[in-house]
Amino acid sequence: MSNACSKPLISISIPVLNEAGNLPVLYERLDSLAHKMENHCEMEFLFTDNRSEDGTWEQLKELSKRDPRVRAMRFSKNFGFQNSILANYLHTRGDAVLQIDADLQDPPELLEQFFELWQQGYKVVYGVRIKRPDGFFLATFRRFGYWLIDKLSEHEIPRDAGDFRLIDRSVVKAIAQSKSASPYIRGQIAGMGFQQIGVPYARDARLSGKSKFNLSRLLRLGITAVFNHSTIPLRAATFLGVGILVLSLLGTAYYLALYALDSTLPRGFTSIQLMILFGIGLNAFFLGIIGEYILRIYRLMRSDPIAIVDECLNINTNDLKL
Repeated sequence: MSNACSKPLISISIPVLNEAGNLPVLYERLDSLAHKMENHCEMEFLFTDNRSEDGTWEQLKELSKRDPRVRAMRFSKNFGFQNSILANYLHTRGDAVLQIDADLQDPPELLEQFFELWQQGYKVVYGVRIKRPDGFFLATFRRFGYWLIDKLSEHEIPRDAGDFRLIDRSVVKAIAQSKSASPYIRGQIAGMGFQQIGVPYARDARLSGKSKFNLSRLLRLGITAVFNHSTIPLRAATFLGVGILVLSLLGTAYYLALYALDSTLPRGFTSIQLMILFGIGLNAFFLGIIGEYILRIYRLMRSDPIAIVDECLNINTNDLKL
């Protein structure tokens, strides 16, 4: 981290997975941005490689040899996107950190505007996507997902905002102090209460390669967001259980009254079967909700590492914090 008498250091945090086709252009734009802002700040570029198989790591090796600003860690396996972001944050040295994807859908040049807002006192400056190159179905699914997560969360989570953000060093320190077996960084930062502001921008098309976030991964990320930042599912299970209990008691009273008035009534085989099946389904639903929370407690108690680093570039292995 820079001292009070020097220019601030901005860390550019970039998780990568099979981004060999994007790295040359990404580095060129980051280098150009660094030269453009050299009177305002210094920069470092920190990459975390989730075990790429397309030559991404070899390119990072070459970049790190000729540019000491390029620092990188390669994991022993793919530990997931959120863990990759968290590992990056823990190893940045800057006064502020810009999180960006390697596919250049989020323009790094927006750092100039983010930087100005950060200097005005905002601890979190995030990009708000007003346009993105998705199909109608995926775009609708994302909007609905953002809306649902925001409504279920205990705190407000910005809608149409991804992981493209600039955060102050104080936010990084707060993240480092928190513990989560399945981190959802976006919601975690939103719930910390730091002064935040959004910057609208149009998202570009992916430069090269395929997106790593298919529908299945988006669903898993959404589930993580809901269960990490909301107690509503547990409370809903409680209220629904009480409601079902009240209905069961009313139904019991009704059938007892019928039996008292007419003991020759046939037994309600169909209604009994329906009630049994409904009870089984309801119990399974509740157990699923409880199981999601227990799973997170189990993972937290197990204390798995955020990631395991296999190789480092321009990073001292004694400084690893995983």
